[in-house]
Amino acid sequence: MAQPDPTPRPIDHVLRGRPDAVAVEDRAGALTYAQAEDAVARLAGWLAGFGLPPDTRVASWLPKTREACLLPLAAPRAGLVHVPINPVLKRAQVAHILADSGAALLVSQPSRIATLEPGDVATSVIVPEAIGQGDPLPPSDADPNALAAILYTSGSTGRPKGVMLSHANLWLGAVSVAHYLRLSPDDRVLGVLPLSFDYGQNQLLSTWYAGARVIPLDYLTARDVVKAVARHQVTTLAGVPPLWVQLLEAEWGDAGVTLRRLTNSGGALTPRLVRGLRERFPHADLYPMYGLTEAFRSTYLEPALVDAHPDSIGRAIPFAEIMIVRPDGTEAAPEEPGELVHAGPLVARGYWQDAERTAARFRPAPSWSRYGGTAVWSGDTAVADAQGLLRFVGRDDEMIKSSGNRISPTEVEEAVVAGGEAAEAMAIGVADARLGQAIVVVVRGDSAREDDLRARLRRDLPSFMQPTRYEWLAELPRNANGKLDRAALARSVREGKPL
Repeated sequence: MAQPDPTPRPIDHVLRGRPDAVAVEDRAGALTYAQAEDAVARLAGWLAGFGLPPDTRVASWLPKTREACLLPLAAPRAGLVHVPINPVLKRAQVAHILADSGAALLVSQPSRIATLEPGDVATSVIVPEAIGQGDPLPPSDADPNALAAILYTSGSTGRPKGVMLSHANLWLGAVSVAHYLRLSPDDRVLGVLPLSFDYGQNQLLSTWYAGARVIPLDYLTARDVVKAVARHQVTTLAGVPPLWVQLLEAEWGDAGVTLRRLTNSGGALTPRLVRGLRERFPHADLYPMYGLTEAFRSTYLEPALVDAHPDSIGRAIPFAEIMIVRPDGTEAAPEEPGELVHAGPLVARGYWQDAERTAARFRPAPSWSRYGGTAVWSGDTAVADAQGLLRFVGRDDEMIKSSGNRISPTEVEEAVVAGGEAAEAMAIGVADARLGQAIVVVVRGDSAREDDLRARLRRDLPSFMQPTRYEWLAELPRNANGKLDRAALARSVREGKPL
């Protein structure tokens, strides 16, 4: 397979299909590439009409409307930086992202804006009542290294942090994925993942780079996905492990016969899931992948290798250099665990207005790196075999991975104690067959207030952040420094030992 073109371009140039081919198909019908280009131009003109300075952040908090699909192109075309907000987030998370990003404009819907409270949106932020059109803007001539988007992702401590992505990051990510998935103009890609998720947004961009059709879908049940696959004759379906569990439990009939490829990220596939997907969709290529927002995507496994290596995350994708590094900075030997380090042009520009965390994660590449420059030190442990195939070992941080979402324990803990029902809390991820990990919270407080706590969190946190179980204690264990002994408590909960 020939290597893809490594030349980056402004991301709003990505609509590369034939003018009369369908770029987007949704409930409103089909939008051709010519119509999509015109819609991006007019949406960019509308944004430019607000007179915001270059590089101003524009946030969007929308379901998968056409405008939500086109804003990742329209905002950069207008010289602005797009900040997509997951539509399932609640007011506290939305308020944090708006304040942290310094967004000057929020594109949303009246029904969503009505859920916010005074102070959630600064008075200086423009909140239009409706999305409009302006004089069309031509394709941009932006520097590919210029900032195009900020995607918010949870860290192991604190609130979500913004990952800064350039035009080049987004463009080369689209080129890379379209290339190794072998997307073609006749493909129909079902977009079920949030557009605020790098994996979900890339589905748009890689599909359009390939000149194919994307079908955005907000779904409630696995059955909705099955129906959409059948109705739109979908060829490509991307998911995260918990979704695959649900889809394997659904009745498919002949609905999956058009599927050519299945792609997975947001958590490792288990051998059991691999077997289930291969049996259910024997004619579809399965692509296990590994990635992190700070470097978009790192590895993929060729479908021909999946049956023999069901626990592998494969090799580096185009434009990525993946290294397994010992604690002393030297290269790990085959079968020796080490930290997964990603170098190359897919590496993001760091965390928005957070020099300390940027310096911790974005550090100089090892001296033996082919690309050199800044690398992402993932904090994840992996091992490479003698053939160079990688296997994910585990996360060194304390992130909880549930329903394909990376969840900060600290953010859950802050929400639990915010209402006064509990004095202290510790959130722990425990293995769960459906969710990947379920959230268990160990709480110091009065268990009689659990119903009140659950009711409040249903209002304050999105569904994927809801704890599944609470363990109430009179005191939480502490270490010699007086800090909560997170490691010991997590070990007890995961092993089912008395607390």
